[in-house]
Amino acid sequence: MKLTSYSNYALRSLQLAALRAPDLIRVDDVVRVHGLARPHIVKIVHQLGRAGYLETQRGRGGGFRLAQAPEAIVVGDVVRLTEGPLDLVECFNPEVNTCPLIGICKLSRALQKATKAFMDVLDDLTVADIASNRGELLARIAPLEQGVAAPRRKTE
Repeated sequence: MKLTSYSNYALRSLQLAALRAPDLIRVDDVVRVHGLARPHIVKIVHQLGRAGYLETQRGRGGGFRLAQAPEAIVVGDVVRLTEGPLDLVECFNPEVNTCPLIGICKLSRALQKATKAFMDVLDDLTVADIASNRGELLARIAPLEQGVAAPRRKTE
């Protein structure tokens, strides 16, 4: 399974808002921390605002913040919003299915089971969970917020 970068950065935007709560976050803060194009984040914030996950404030001094408690925002719900149906294969969608094996295919059943397991994990995760190591996350992004490259972690 692979999520789009759109979903990834929607979750990162929510995570940053949780880390900075109750302060407003600017789109430019997300852009700077994650090195993204501003229009991409504007679109994400707009969608998350329309869905009730973010409260947005326009104008000078504007920005966004969580519109709900981070414990109430389920990662799986956000992924469903940003990804739409997770049709891994054609036969998952009866409107476009042309597979003659529908209903008897063990591969299709296995992929459906795997997709359900994937979403079950995300449904058990909230924005509060992905922001729970607040100190570590803030320390890692602090240099990025100031325009300085963050030190790389050593991997072994």
